[in-house]
Amino acid sequence: MKKTPLHINKMSLSDAHEISNWRYEDPYEMYSMDGSSETIQSLLSEEYYAVMFDKDLFGYFCLGKEARIPGGYHIGLYGDDEFVDLGLGMHPNFTGKGLGKIFLMTILRWVLEKKSLSHYRLVVAFFNDRAIQLYKGMGFKEVDVFTSSVGNTEVPFVAMTLSISDDFLSQQ
Repeated sequence: MKKTPLHINKMSLSDAHEISNWRYEDPYEMYSMDGSSETIQSLLSEEYYAVMFDKDLFGYFCLGKEARIPGGYHIGLYGDDEFVDLGLGMHPNFTGKGLGKIFLMTILRWVLEKKSLSHYRLVVAFFNDRAIQLYKGMGFKEVDVFTSSVGNTEVPFVAMTLSISDDFLSQQ
């Protein structure tokens, strides 16, 4: 496997506090969190991980129920156990700079190695062309579109899946 300057740690309280205060610019502001103690506690749940660049927080990801969008339940998206749900967020200072592929590959390699999971599902806001193009370029396929409430707004989302192997990861 290729070496990466990124590494993954269990989410710490300081990581969760920092992430909970990240602010994204328009049109990505819906990804901003509120800094509340509830948000911090959620980030400290069992399936959240920090992605580090040296000692700096680069991003985070979560697995399983933590990564699910409520509207996906209404369409039966989460009715099987074949796919692990994946949620991720990159530090606002690093978005839009071409770093998404190394970020996502680091996560996929880690999950495959540590958890032996090779079937992934993620959900991304329909307007987020930047992320959708990254995911498609890495082999994710669109499987459904649905809406879910974000604040007081109904937002369309795209569900995407990917099945990988060790061979896939070595080719990226």
